[in-house]
Amino acid sequence: MTDATNRRDMLKGAAIVGAAAATPALAQGSGQGPANPPPAPFADPQTKYTKQPFPEQRQKWPALQRDMTPVPDCGERSYRGSGKLQGRRALVTGGDSGIGRAAVIAFSREGADVAINYYPSEEADAQDVAKLLRGEGRKVVLIPGDLTRQDFCVDLPTRAARELGGLDILVNNAAYQQSKASIADISFDQFDRTMKTNLYAMFYITKTAVPMMKPGSAIINTTSVNSVNPGEELLDYATTKAGIAIFTKGLAKQLAKQGIRVNGVAPGPIWTPLQVAGGQLPGTMGQFGQDTPLGRAGQPAELAPLYVALASGELSYTDGSIFGANGGTGTI
Repeated sequence: MTDATNRRDMLKGAAIVGAAAATPALAQGSGQGPANPPPAPFADPQTKYTKQPFPEQRQKWPALQRDMTPVPDCGERSYRGSGKLQGRRALVTGGDSGIGRAAVIAFSREGADVAINYYPSEEADAQDVAKLLRGEGRKVVLIPGDLTRQDFCVDLPTRAARELGGLDILVNNAAYQQSKASIADISFDQFDRTMKTNLYAMFYITKTAVPMMKPGSAIINTTSVNSVNPGEELLDYATTKAGIAIFTKGLAKQLAKQGIRVNGVAPGPIWTPLQVAGGQLPGTMGQFGQDTPLGRAGQPAELAPLYVALASGELSYTDGSIFGANGGTGTI
């Protein structure tokens, strides 16, 4: 056997090992599954999810995902775990539905125990996702409450850490969004609620959580494409999302010295309860996401891998960054 043949065999063996390690395992109770599951189907991102305009619909805020048409896909049937977050403890605000729910499902199937915060009237959605994940053998803690209340926000990380036995991952995701065509239509109460839910709560929760977190922990904040390209009907919401992006970058510089990474995800048009609870102007639901290069709105499940990657230790040199998921607009 020649030296060239030996090298070829060695490289072939290394490639096989690398491919096996990179293949995601089917989610089971432990967050892990068969060593070599079949690969996910190859799919055109233009047609992976529906391109049909969403029917006009509206629910009373904060809305229930289970009552939307169509119901958003948060990865309930599709997300496969491979143990990337085995033994971690995560708190996700707004984790009952939409993007937060997709992160919760992915974290759980990657091996993490998860605490979910949500507004009390969203109990039905929270129970749905808790039942799903508990049925897979995972630990899920439900903590309903109003994020406009400072006392609740300050207590939230403490309760989560107590129930989970610690806190390694914090996802500030919950948001309040109401579309108004003009500043004249934005009430003082709406502006106040948007600021308190999106900015104040993030500050209160993060400030309380940081002392509980050890080197290697991760904070992920959900910002938006509106942080750099604001929709004219989302003046107050976009203002908070820009604040979240700056908070993320500034806090990352502070916490780097403690070994805690801080990053953000900036979604484009994603089909979530925000949209049917006042997030779109009346009569415009059918246009939602249609103007992206991919020709459709995104589904929460498509963002889950971003949250997992940022929460894991794999991206250990990624800090103070914002990652877009915007259907090809290139905004971030």
